[in-house]
Amino acid sequence: MPVVISDTSPVRALAHLGRLDWLRALFGEVLVPPAVTAELASPPGTLKPVDVSQWSFLLIRSPSDLRRVLELRSVLDAGESEAIALAEELHAELILVDELAGREVARQCGLTILGTLGILVRAKQARLCPSVAPLLERLQKELNFFISSDVRDAILRQAGE
Repeated sequence: MPVVISDTSPVRALAHLGRLDWLRALFGEVLVPPAVTAELASPPGTLKPVDVSQWSFLLIRSPSDLRRVLELRSVLDAGESEAIALAEELHAELILVDELAGREVARQCGLTILGTLGILVRAKQARLCPSVAPLLERLQKELNFFISSDVRDAILRQAGE
């Protein structure tokens, strides 16, 4: 199985949709650093907490290079910083991250990136769901998940919708 690391947003979004199990179906195990676990457990505003320990395929793993984490913290939040540092350390095949700044830094680090919307497309391709469009609607309306019209169109095209 490939090494896959996740930041907070993809786990939160899939948990909200009741589809965290898609991570196991698509990737087997997914590593989450402690800062991501903390962000999921204590979300801002009215978001519901997500307890990573309830999901056996979500494994908590700490990056060992704390200097690298601190370096990344100068431009990113704690979860993104630990996720990218861990992905670099483990030569991860994939990092799951949505936020633009995190995606840009991960790209600059040579990491392969997949966001929540890409996960939804993969889930449809794997026949885990019949349609992506209603899931996009829920993310936008219920989580205020930003999806530009161009990205929405591209995702629906990729999903064959």
